Parts: sequence; structure tokens; C-alpha cells
Amino acid sequence: MTNYANVDVWIQNASVLDEDGELRQSDILIQGGKIEAILASGAYASADERAIGSAATTVYDAQGKLVTPGLIDMHVHLREPGFEHKETIETGARSAAQGGFTTIACMPNTKPVTDNPETVKLILDKAQEANLVNVLPYAAITKNELGRELTDFEALKAAGAIGFTDDGVGVQNAQMMKDAMTKAAELGMPVIAHCEDDSLVKGLYVSEGNFAKKHGIKGIPNESEAIHVGRDVLLAEATGVHYHVCHVSTEQSIRLIRLAKSIGVKVTAEVCPHHLVLSDEDIPGMDANWKMNPPLRTPRDVEACIEALEDGTIDIVVTDHAPHSEEEKAKGMQLAPFGIVGFETAFPLLYTKFVKTGRWSLDFLVRRMTQDPARVFGLESGKLEVGAVADLAIIDLELEKAVDPQEFATKGRNTPFTGWKLSGWPVATFVGGRAVYGAERAQNANA
Repeated sequence: MTNYANVDVWIQNASVLDEDGELRQSDILIQGGKIEAILASGAYASADERAIGSAATTVYDAQGKLVTPGLIDMHVHLREPGFEHKETIETGARSAAQGGFTTIACMPNTKPVTDNPETVKLILDKAQEANLVNVLPYAAITKNELGRELTDFEALKAAGAIGFTDDGVGVQNAQMMKDAMTKAAELGMPVIAHCEDDSLVKGLYVSEGNFAKKHGIKGIPNESEAIHVGRDVLLAEATGVHYHVCHVSTEQSIRLIRLAKSIGVKVTAEVCPHHLVLSDEDIPGMDANWKMNPPLRTPRDVEACIEALEDGTIDIVVTDHAPHSEEEKAKGMQLAPFGIVGFETAFPLLYTKFVKTGRWSLDFLVRRMTQDPARVFGLESGKLEVGAVADLAIIDLELEKAVDPQEFATKGRNTPFTGWKLSGWPVATFVGGRAVYGAERAQNANA
């Protein structure tokens, strides 16, 4: 007989998605940071051959709420080192946990740029010190992200970098990008590309669409993104690298990615919640909380992004969490930095917009934020099964509340979603079986 008497954590009355995408009521037993068993609710407590749990067992009653693998965000900005007034690794990790994320991958446009092993080590050390979520650092493709000289890919991989990107700027030189892809392919590492042709965007800050026309502003054309996508998929085909496209936002980019996939190019892609739920026509005025890069595009581009995520052309959802100070965003649309925060609103936004309305299944949304990111980047996380690491999110699908930036754990308050009424809020997060958010509801089994 199996004896689960000494489990560390017992999550009771969880709603779990099964292999068919249906919800079933389960108890989840965690031992040594891993999932020991998933049983029908009540089976652990009622079966004669199984103990109810020792006094050392922590019990969390999920009360029928959804329990998923911890969400995975493969595109975030933690700002440290160098921009701690915007965010730190600790505040970013805490915000991620509050949003149900257990694994996040941070971009290298820090100060100094994450282009050397010492900075990679600093980030990993700070993440370990925060002891909240799993933090995976990317390293820069070029030194100081200037596009002039490749970084030491071997040394950065050895230090713990999981891929190479100059996110925040596009690599403008095609030969430099091809050299980077060749080196990354030799090391079995991905190249993650911010696709933007500088000659088409300099000094511009909103998309070329109805908002720009209404305000008499020269806008950023869709081609600025798609030109780099087209160039890079050809280079990826030539080098055999795993090429991943950041924050896809245009119909043209999607056509190119779809074609590249159809002929066997090793390309994957991501999209952000704001590019799925907002267009340039939603921008209320010159409020910099609506300024992000890529900018909000046309309704036609939004629908193209949604359909691409649905048909697998776009593989995963990321937040591009990009906190800035209130003083910086107060400079207005033209002068303020690009970016919005995203950890704490990502799941509720997409659940409310697409699952509650019936366009997506709950299973589809969860997979695009857990299982699929793990698959794309070869991670061991993203699973809710026996033997898997117990990285879990508990989500109250019935909880509806308005977005209030003052409740965020991130330092950033820069969001266009203030006041939106959303459902599906994460209420607890476990990393390696340890509650890093929502722990106040746990208790000892025999207390």
C-alpha cells in the first residue's frame, strides 16, 4: 500500500484540468518539492491505508479553485542592475508570484548590460536571495547592445544564460545577426529577436493608424517589425538556429512566420496580452501608460495576432513586463519611455476577454502560458503531473475586481488597464512546493 503520511504539502479540493481539458476535483500531495500524487478529492483523507497527514503537513484548501502549473513568462524586464528605481529583481519576482508566475526570463537591457558572466551571476544571486520565483537570465547578443561586436556566447552560456537577445533594440546589421545565429546554433542556444528596423522608427512613438492620423502624428509602420522578421527567418533557415520572435504585433510579421514554419524553419514566436486586447483605436489620448514597443496596432493586426495564437503560428503568451517610474511616464506620450507592467493582469485579462466570452477554452489559455513556453524553451516546468516540480498557481475564476495599480507588488504603476473589471485572479502561488504568495491560507494538517 502507498503511504503518503509524511507529505509536506496537501492542496485540498483543487479544480485540475485533465488531459481532455475538463476540470476534475483533486487533492495534490507534494513531497520534497515535487508532486507526489494527484488523487480524487477526499481520497487521501478517507482511504484506510493512507494517513491524513502529520502535524508537519501544510494544508491549503483550494475550495474548488483552479490549480494549474505555475505560469511561465519568457519575456520580462526586472531592471536590476542599474534601474532599481523602476524595479528590482525582488520586487519583480514578488509581482510575478502575485500574477501566478513561477518562472520568468529577464531581458539584458540593464545597466550594465547583461553582456558578461559577472552580470549573469549577479542576477542569479539576486534571484536566489529573493527566494521567490525561478529567474532565468538572457544575455545580450552584442556588447552593450550596440550591434557592433558579439558577446562571448560560450562564457555567457556557462554562467547560466538561457539564450541571446538584444531586446529593446533590433540588431541592424544582417551579417552580425547571421554570425550570432551561427554561434548560437553551435552551442544549441536560441536567438531571441526584437524585430525593429531603426530607419523606420526613429523619433516615432505610436503606430501608423487611426490614432496617429487623428492627432496629426507620423506613425511607426508595420514594416518596421516585419522587415526584420523576414530577414531573420532567412538567416535562421541558413544557420539552423532556434529563432524566436519577440512580441509579435503585425499581420505582416505573422504571414512571414507562418510561411517559415511551413517550410521547416526552426522559428517560434510570442505575443503579449496588450496586443491581443487593445488596438491603437482604444488609446484615449496622449497618456503614456498606453505607450509600448511595439506600439498598439490596428484592429486588423489584433485579430491577426489572435488567430495566429489560435492556429499555432504564435506559440506562447508573454507579458513584456516593463515597469517605469511615475515621474518618467508623466513626461507624456512623446517623451516618456516605452513599456507597461504586465505580471499581475496577464491571466485575468485573457481569461476575461477570451475564456469567459467562449472564444477560447480554459485549457487553451493555460497551455499557452505554461506547457507551451516550457516546450519552446526546453524547460522542465509547465507540468502538473506526478514527479513534476511543484510549481503551481491557484486561480479564483469567480473573483471579479477592478484593476488597481496601488495593489501591485511591482514598483511600476504604468498600465492602461486601471479600473478594468476582470475575473480570474491568482490567489496563491507555489514554487517547489513552497507558498510564495497567498501562504496565509495554509495551515497544519493536525493543528
